[in-house]
Amino acid sequence: MMYARTVLLILFLLAGLLSPPEVGAQGAEAARSPPRDAPAFSLEQNYPDPVNSETWIPFNLDTSLFTSREEVSVTMRIYNILNQVIAIPEAAEHPSGRGTRINNLGYADPGRKFAYWDGRDQAGRQVPSGVYYVQLVVDDVPDTRKLVVLNTPRRRRILPW
Repeated sequence: MMYARTVLLILFLLAGLLSPPEVGAQGAEAARSPPRDAPAFSLEQNYPDPVNSETWIPFNLDTSLFTSREEVSVTMRIYNILNQVIAIPEAAEHPSGRGTRINNLGYADPGRKFAYWDGRDQAGRQVPSGVYYVQLVVDDVPDTRKLVVLNTPRRRRILPW
């Protein structure tokens, strides 16, 4: 138990030193602001934060994205601190149906959208506590935010025999 806390502390310290995906030497703030001629969209902070077993990730698609076309392509991925793809969240409400992964998913209307992540990796295992990054890519323009997963350890029942 003592080692788990130490490892968690080290992970948090390392996470402050490592960069999220697609961030260069200019830092995280420069990576969050899209280029001036890029379409307007925003990735909001997930909730609840920190993540225990599941989380909702809101994002906005501005009307300026839809002026010259019918659909925009949206991709969302969860990365670990080693920049490895851990999971692809699901679209909460999409015409394709519940459980549709946000991987080059077409959105036809602007507004606030939601993604859902159950805290599991692509193999279906619960991810360990630590710092992760959620990246939203709209028409090849990325936006990244940090999210923290804190899984409470299961208490083991000690039997007297």
